[in-house]
Amino acid sequence: MQLVGKVVVVTGGGNGIGAAMARRFTDEGPAAVVVADIDGDAAAAVADEIGGRSVTVDVADEAQVQELVASTLRDHGRIDLFCANAGVGAFGGIEVPDEAWQRSWDVNVMAHVYAARALLPDWLERDEGYLLHTASAAGLLTNIGAAPYSVSKHAVVGLAEWLSMTHGGGGVRFSCLCPMGVRTNMVAGGKDVAAGAVVINQGLIEPEDCAEAAVDGLATERFLILPHPEVAEFVLRKATDHDRWLAGMRRLQATIEGGLS
Repeated sequence: MQLVGKVVVVTGGGNGIGAAMARRFTDEGPAAVVVADIDGDAAAAVADEIGGRSVTVDVADEAQVQELVASTLRDHGRIDLFCANAGVGAFGGIEVPDEAWQRSWDVNVMAHVYAARALLPDWLERDEGYLLHTASAAGLLTNIGAAPYSVSKHAVVGLAEWLSMTHGGGGVRFSCLCPMGVRTNMVAGGKDVAAGAVVINQGLIEPEDCAEAAVDGLATERFLILPHPEVAEFVLRKATDHDRWLAGMRRLQATIEGGLS
């Protein structure tokens, strides 16, 4: 997809990867960029900067996602690219409270379901449209010290694959953005030291690097967009010998925990 002349919606667009994508997409000459975020002030600031429109939305509420899509259609007539980018982190293991598990599920998974429900009727009728899911390398590999995050990101990768298999044979397309460590508020606000150490060990990139990878991946319409190219090799190693990969991850976890003790 070339973004010139396109109508684009970015959720979680008030900061981090979403804000970087909104800014970078604007460089491509779209017809409109709609910046959506639960933090309305942050969304408005980015929208004002790029000459876009802002919407305050909690993507975990299906009615609000439906209205985001409906209002964009009313204002701009169509949606060409919808970036389901909003996400939350929850560090820790199975002891994490149910409320945090549920919030991870609602934002990191169900928000993507709600977006697809709202978008697909129009897209399938027109035989065009592009849904970009922001997942994570944690959805392909699993992140030490972050069970709710890893599980929910695996789920959204699975959802994106299912959507592509089911609806991706014509003009409707799907991609899954899977970075490792990106210097965002989510990483900076991580409460789990071991999980944070893993992210830093992976090598942090800037949100702008992730946005550049997204533009490149959309242009070539790749399903997996990997801002950290080494993720492809890690996935291959995992698939080739899962037991060896798990043993290596256990050693990595022990090394990190030993270094922090």
